[in-house]
Amino acid sequence: MSSLKVLQDLIHEKYGIEAAALDPHASMRDKGFDSLTLVEFVFTIEDHFSISITDDDANSVDTLAGLAAVVDKVRMAQAK
Repeated sequence: MSSLKVLQDLIHEKYGIEAAALDPHASMRDKGFDSLTLVEFVFTIEDHFSISITDDDANSVDTLAGLAAVVDKVRMAQAK
């Protein structure tokens, strides 16, 4: 199951951006996410899912869909 919806909900809770305003395939920078905000959001994700995302994975994504794919990959690997 994709974590995309959960990530959209976390963004709404933390930053007040409605899910409908988030195109999963657009750059998150288009919604005002600079590098510091993205790092902060990754920490929020890690806490929420009790996972650890590598710096390489975190730095390799620019879209919400890409971030959801990384989260899903880490969660699947952790479940094994």
